[in-house]
Amino acid sequence: MSQLSHIGPDGRARMVDVSDKAATAREAVAEGFVRMNAETLALAVSGQGAKGDVRAVAEVAGVMAAKQTSSLIPMCHPLALSKVEVRVEPGEGGLAVTARVKTTGPTGVEMEAL
Repeated sequence: MSQLSHIGPDGRARMVDVSDKAATAREAVAEGFVRMNAETLALAVSGQGAKGDVRAVAEVAGVMAAKQTSSLIPMCHPLALSKVEVRVEPGEGGLAVTARVKTTGPTGVEMEAL
């Protein structure tokens, strides 16, 4: 089994050193599907939720979460994100969620997209 990159030779946790890596364009896309009953889906799609438009709130919350990834996930590098786009679209039996994140830097944006 390969060695975990966030565990040093001494067995202790560390943030991976990316200082010698070249800055390159990076992009990650994450997709998921949130299943729900028909009544809940109808309310989410209507935009008339008691606390506002469910889909719009989820999209904004997704952008906010991507921007906070390094504060929420230990050992995750803080990154200058150049794009975060979250889309929530109705599907059969629920909502399809797609997040697309971009940066130019020495490490990827997979965790931010998730």
